[in-house]
Amino acid sequence: MPQQTVTDQAAEASEREWPKREPIQTGIRGRCPRCGEGHLFKGFLTLREECEVCGLSYAFADPADGPAFFVICFGCVPAVVFALTLQIKFDPPTWVHLFTTLPFLLLTCLLPLRPLKGWLVCSQYFFKAGEGRIAEPWYPYGPAGPAVAVPERQW
Repeated sequence: MPQQTVTDQAAEASEREWPKREPIQTGIRGRCPRCGEGHLFKGFLTLREECEVCGLSYAFADPADGPAFFVICFGCVPAVVFALTLQIKFDPPTWVHLFTTLPFLLLTCLLPLRPLKGWLVCSQYFFKAGEGRIAEPWYPYGPAGPAVAVPERQW
C-alpha cells in the first residue's frame, strides 16, 4: 500500500464528515473545534496555523479582545475589590499585599485567558462567525416586505 503524503491526508480529512462538537467542551480543553483531538495552541495564547490531526486551518479565528474583556470583568474586578477591601478594613503593610493580593490577581487574570480564548475560537467555528456583509438583496420582513439592497460602490 502506498504511503500517503501530508497533503493527501489533509485533503481526505477535509472531505470527511465531522460531528458537531460543543465549543465549550473543545475550547476549554484547547482542542480543535472540528475533530476534538488536535491542539489549538502552540504556546500559552498563540494559535497554531492548523490542526495537526485533521488539517483545519485556524485562519478563521479572531477572538480579538474577547478573552481579555471577560477576564477584566470576572477576574480583575473581584481581585481589585479584594485588594481595596483588605486595605480599607485592615490597612496592612505592603508585604501583605505582595503575598495575598498579587497572587490572587495573577491567578484570576492569567488562568482563565487560555480556556476563554479557546472557547471563543471554537464558538467562531461552530457558529460559522465571520465578517458581516450583504451580498444580495435582503428581505428582513419576509418575501413580501421591503428589500435592503446592496449599496453601489463609489470607487
